[in-house]
Amino acid sequence: MKALLLENVHPDATAYLQAAGIEVSTRHGALDERELSEALQGVQLLGIRSGTRVTRSVLANATDLIAVGTFCIGTNQVDLVAAAEKGIAVFNAPFSNTRSVVELALAEMICLTRGLTDKSNALHSGVWDKSAKGSHEMRGRTLGIVGYGNIGSQLSVLAEALGMRVVFFDTADRLPMGNAQSMSSVVELLEVADVVSLHVDGRAGNAGLFGPEHFAAMRPGSVFLNLSRGFVVEQGALAEHIRSGHIAGTAIDVFPIEPKAQGDPFESELQGLPNVILTPHVGGSTEEAQKDIGRFVGDKLRDYVASGSSALSVNLPQTRLHGGEGSHRLAHLHTNTPGVLATVNSVLAAHDVNIEGQALTTRDQLGYLLTDIGTDYAPDVVQALNRMPETVRLRVLS
Repeated sequence: MKALLLENVHPDATAYLQAAGIEVSTRHGALDERELSEALQGVQLLGIRSGTRVTRSVLANATDLIAVGTFCIGTNQVDLVAAAEKGIAVFNAPFSNTRSVVELALAEMICLTRGLTDKSNALHSGVWDKSAKGSHEMRGRTLGIVGYGNIGSQLSVLAEALGMRVVFFDTADRLPMGNAQSMSSVVELLEVADVVSLHVDGRAGNAGLFGPEHFAAMRPGSVFLNLSRGFVVEQGALAEHIRSGHIAGTAIDVFPIEPKAQGDPFESELQGLPNVILTPHVGGSTEEAQKDIGRFVGDKLRDYVASGSSALSVNLPQTRLHGGEGSHRLAHLHTNTPGVLATVNSVLAAHDVNIEGQALTTRDQLGYLLTDIGTDYAPDVVQALNRMPETVRLRVLS
């Protein structure tokens, strides 16, 4: 079993996989489609962060691949449908870097509201600019959060601890934390927010989510943060509103096009503008977060290899079967059609194979069946299961 880890995945992930007897290779940067297709030959497990795109074409050529781990929150860099069709599980870390992103958002909104970036730049240039003009406390100001998931809701709690009023908008019905107030639309939120912070996911429908009409609707002198996905914001429109002074400042951590590797050149329409904080997609890049992500996703990949557990997979049915000691385990991914379980069991019965435990879960077009059998089995059992027209992928785990 071989694993390829890209983009400086934390060393703990390597240690977890190696402890399970998996051979691990690492590379520092992201790979393009051609490079990735070549690198995945003979590789069963792939670990990436946000810079590598695992496309349908890549997956079609990755004949040995059984699982992908995205060592981050997002999974939009992976074609999840194509992966599911090939029986390739995808795992992510939906909670591990939440605190790190929230702390950066808080730090940036304080810096922007106090104008600290401009004051720091002035001092670096030898200019003493001691003034309270345009500088405000966070207490009593209104934070508008667009996207109230794991990060947005935790940001809500900590912002209230600073004395802020919090309003939020989410397309899903979310339980407000503390005294936060749900708004009926983004426009309603923009009418009252002094600080607007985006925390939406990477689904394709969010492309261009925040455009010229939204910046125009923001309150004069408000500040804007995006620590979610680069493609959700029209950065040219944002730059225009910074230049005009309508928006007092912005902090951007994600960009529509990001360099593949450390040290690569970077360009943005926001460079050189006043009271603008640009960070290189480091919202979750703390040592604590990366260590926890390495452990979490590494564990998921290791469990999927060893026991077939697909718990918290983002694209396959989530199935887990306890026990199995002294047994052989069959992991059968199949199209979600009636009668598959009965067919599998009839095949086993026809070959005098006793079933010791089973777990079946379905999701959309797929079903995932784990079966523990207590006796040795003949090769024709596996052949019969593979010949089933519903079979997408069959793995024999022990």
